This record gives sequence, structure tokens and C-alpha cells, in this order.
Amino acid sequence: MFTFIHPLSFVIRFVTRVFPQVSRELDHWRTLAAQIPDRELAAQALASIRDKKFHCQGGCIYSLYPGTDRAAMIRFIVALQTISDYLDNLCDRLTVYNEAAFRQLHLAMTDALTPHGPLHNYYQFYPLHNDGAYLNTLVLACRREVACLPGYGAVQAKAFVLARLYGELQTYKHLAPDIREETMLRWTSDHLPDYPGLSPWEFAAATGSTLGLFMLCAAAACPHPKEETARTIATAYFPYITGLHILLDYFIDAKEDGEHGDLNFTAYYADDRVMADRLAYFINQASIRTQMLPNSNFHQTVICGLLAMYLSDPKTDHQPEQTIKTTLLSRAGWLTRLCYAVCRLLRRKKLL
Repeated sequence: MFTFIHPLSFVIRFVTRVFPQVSRELDHWRTLAAQIPDRELAAQALASIRDKKFHCQGGCIYSLYPGTDRAAMIRFIVALQTISDYLDNLCDRLTVYNEAAFRQLHLAMTDALTPHGPLHNYYQFYPLHNDGAYLNTLVLACRREVACLPGYGAVQAKAFVLARLYGELQTYKHLAPDIREETMLRWTSDHLPDYPGLSPWEFAAATGSTLGLFMLCAAAACPHPKEETARTIATAYFPYITGLHILLDYFIDAKEDGEHGDLNFTAYYADDRVMADRLAYFINQASIRTQMLPNSNFHQTVICGLLAMYLSDPKTDHQPEQTIKTTLLSRAGWLTRLCYAVCRLLRRKKLL
């Protein structure tokens, strides 16, 4: 059972034990990315590592889940998150709007969670191809780690579903602006009956998080997890913890996305009050559902950490984000506020 750890002690453990290995793993992938023959692909691979390091840092909190091999879990999480961030750049940074290309690229996510079998030709429909086996190497690195998880068989099916939904989101959200909204609404309409109370954009946001994948694989470190445990984890994480994760991400980027005409799911809220209320709803639902999970205190800490990490971002120091931040912190409880203060300190020290 996860024992309660004072937030400051937990953060110190996280920063001192996890962050250095995350940096070493990213250094390894950065070296390989620099060797990619196609200069544009190399540039996107390097940019994804440089600009999105915090995704790997945050995701690697699951390496501290009880029973995991911390080093192995960090290797897996960094490799899978690097795939995600690299593919996001390929879909977002270049003037490509090819649905088939995006769908084929994201087969790398499901292949990474499939321990055996052939790899797909991920660049089959993409205009650039020569990555020097960079993406294949990332996929194989993930496969090596999941193949060593003693309980992976019990969680693989649920992890695959989450990875497939993630790939579908990335495929549709990167289409040309004149068709992406209609296409995404058709896609979400097939799923919304199973998630009453969610808007199409909240469901879409929930599919965009990798946290559920990381948690399922952390649970697979247990030699004999039950499939029922996998179902409970998947249900608790999706859509509320994963939705909270991505909605917070979009919340802090709303102004920037608006200036660049990029899709932002929080822009669909009627006003700032509605946005604050819905984010608070996701916080509440995530907290309720994690109480049913093994090691529930760990998951509560994750929720507090998510809020603290995103709400401590300097982007929230201006209006209207500041007012929404104040509202959320006032509702979230003392533990989140303490984690928030710690994250502000870490940002001043350039550790976040």
C-alpha cells in the first residue's frame, strides 16, 4: 500500500531521483535524433525533445508507483512520450494535412505497446521518409520494456484502446482547419453515448493524454494483476484524469493558440466561468474515482501534481488565466496549494 509522503518529500524524491535519469534518457534520444539523415525530420525530432521535456518529466512520476522498476519504467515512459511528441511535431509543424499519413504515423503508438510482431511503414503516406530508423528504434525500445513487465498481459488490451484513441485524435485534430471540426464531431459522436455529461471537446481532450497508458504499464509491474484491476484503472483515468491533464494543458496555451489559429478545446466553453466550473468538475470526478484504486494516495498525489505543475506556469499569471487559477486553487484543497508553492519554487530554480 502506498504510504502517505509529505508533498515536499515526494517532490524532492521526484526531482532528485527521477529527473536526472529522464535527462540521461533524453540525451540518448537527442543524440540519435541529431543523426537523422533527413534534416527536416531531424529538426522536428530535436525540437520535440527540446521543447517538450516537461512531458517526459511529468509522465515519469509513474516510475515512483509502488512495485515498479524505476529505471525500466523511466526508459519506457521517455521512449513512448518521445514518440508522441515527435509525431505531434510531424503533424503540426509542417504544412501536411493528410489523414492517411497521420493515421499511419500513429501506428507507432500501438506498435510500441505490442511486444511482438512486425513493424509498420510509418512514413508510407508522409512526404518525408528517411529518419535513419529513429522511429523504429523508439518503438523497439518500448517493446523491450513492456515485454519485461510480468503483468503486461492483463493490461495490454486496455492500453491498446487508449493508444488507438490517442492516434485517432491526433489524426483528426491535425486536418485542415476547414474540415477538422466537422470530422472530429463525427468521430466523437460515436463515443459520447458511453460518456454522458461530457462535451465532444472534453471527450477529445481525454483521448490526448498518455497518463492512462503509463499507469496501466506501472500496474503491470505487479506479477499477477487482475484484468478487473486494469478495467478499474482505465475507467478511473479515462476520461477524468486524462481529461483534466489535457484541458489544463490547453488552458495555459489558450491565448497562444488563439493568436496562431490553432485548435484549442477550452475555446469551446461559453465563458471563463464555465471553463472554471468544468475544470473543477473534472478535478472532483478524478478525485472520486481514484479513491477506488489500489494505492489511492499515489493517484491523489498525481492529481495534485498535475494542478500544481500547470497552474504554476507563468502563463497563468495574467488575466483571465489568473482568476481561473485562483478559483481552482481555492477549490482544490491544501495539498494542491502546497504542491503549487513547491512547483513555483522549482520554476524559479529552473528545475521545471
